[in-house]
Amino acid sequence: MRVTEENVVQQLIDKNENAISFMIQQYGGLLTAIIKRYVNKQQQDYEECLDDVLLSVWNNIHQFDPTKNTFKQWIAAVAKYKAIDYGRRQISLQKQQFSVPGFTESNLLSQKSREEILVDELLQQLPPGERRIFEKYYLEGNTSSEIAHEYNERESWVYNKLSRGRKKLKGFLFQNNEA
Repeated sequence: MRVTEENVVQQLIDKNENAISFMIQQYGGLLTAIIKRYVNKQQQDYEECLDDVLLSVWNNIHQFDPTKNTFKQWIAAVAKYKAIDYGRRQISLQKQQFSVPGFTESNLLSQKSREEILVDELLQQLPPGERRIFEKYYLEGNTSSEIAHEYNERESWVYNKLSRGRKKLKGFLFQNNEA
């Protein structure tokens, strides 16, 4: 079924992946403007936030109430609050980085080397296919549409792979922190 303004909410409820593509085409500019207002201008940060906005809309479409506002207004609000959360997280991470005892510019290089090793170890927890998608998106800076084109898949497939991979990595991190 073709996704339109009138049926996009129902298509999301029915879990039609074409609804995600429609949202990107129809509301991508609006979501971009909102997210870039609150998130660093780096492409990776913006795209990760956009992924989370789309995933949040996908998973929480049942919370949309057409009597309170339009779908466009609702996704704009979702984008705003997700972007604010990302902005806060970025500020918090920057503060933590420079408040670490013993952190100096002279050990910055060794700090980066340790981080690269940790990232490599963490990515080893993913299956090779998902690992490659993560590397392309997060380390090489490819866009989700470029990755989808390379794998001859839909962009929503890339979002699903990234989302599932993040969940696996979070589970691995929490499991190791508790041990």
